[in-house]
Amino acid sequence: MAQGVLLKKLVDAVRELCREVNWDVGPTGISMQSMDSSHVCLANFSLTSEGFELFRCDRPGSLGIDLENLAKILKCSGAGDSITMRAADDGDKLTLVFENESRDRVSEFDLKLMSIESEHLGVSDADYAATVTMPSAEYQRIVRDLATIGDSAAISVSSDEGSSNGSIKFAVYGDVGNASVTVKGRDGEGPSDASLVAIDVEESVSLTFGLRYLVNFAKATPLAASVQLALGKDLPARVKYEIDGVGDVTYYLAPKMFDDDQDDADADAEEEGAD
Repeated sequence: MAQGVLLKKLVDAVRELCREVNWDVGPTGISMQSMDSSHVCLANFSLTSEGFELFRCDRPGSLGIDLENLAKILKCSGAGDSITMRAADDGDKLTLVFENESRDRVSEFDLKLMSIESEHLGVSDADYAATVTMPSAEYQRIVRDLATIGDSAAISVSSDEGSSNGSIKFAVYGDVGNASVTVKGRDGEGPSDASLVAIDVEESVSLTFGLRYLVNFAKATPLAASVQLALGKDLPARVKYEIDGVGDVTYYLAPKMFDDDQDDADADAEEEGAD
C-alpha cells in the first residue's frame, strides 16, 4: 500500500472490538469478518486489490492475526511510509516491510500467524426502513458527547412534515441526566460535500443501542469523510464507512431488547425529558 497509514487506521478501527481474527486473502483483495466477544457486534472490512499499488495472490487463503500485535508493529512505520505485506502458502508468519518516501530507509518485521477457528456469517442486504448519511466527524462528536451522560442511546429517524428531508435524533437518559441531539437533513453543494446529511425514510424507526459500541465505531472516522447509518425494525443497525478507492469498514450492531416494564420506564423517562 502506497499509503501505509490507511492500514494503521483500519486496524485501529476494529482492534478494540475483535482481537484474534482471520484475514481472508484472494485475487480480488483482503477481507475480514469477526464478532466481538459478547456476540453483539459484527465488524467487517474489505480492501479491494485496486486499492494497492501492487497486489498478487496466487491462491486464496486465510491469515490468522492478533490485531493488538499487528498494531504494535504498525506503530513502527512512519506517516509517509509505504507498507508491503508478504506471506507464503501455509507459512507461519506475515512479513511487513516499511519504506519511507525517499526510499533510503527500509524496516522489516515478521508477525507470527495464528490458527484461528472462525465461522463466516452470511450478511444479506436487508431492507432497512431508514438510511442516514452524515459527516463522520459529526457522528463521532455526537456519540462521544452522549457517552458522558449514559450507557445507551435511542436513535430515532423520522420524516419531517412539509419537508423533503427527515431527521435523526440521538437521545440518552442516564443517571446524571438526559441529553439529545437532533440532526435534520441538509443539502450540500454536491454529493461529495462533507456537510451533506441525506436521510431516506421509508418508515419511522426508533431503536436503542449500547453507546460503547457506537463510540468504538467512530474510531473509523479518520478513514472516511462520511458515515452511513441504516436502521430497521428487528434488524441489526449497519454503520458503514466507505474508504475512497480502497474499500470499506462496516459494523453491524444488535439493538437492545427490553421487556414491557422496561419499555414503559423508558417511555416515562423520555416523556419526563421532553417536559
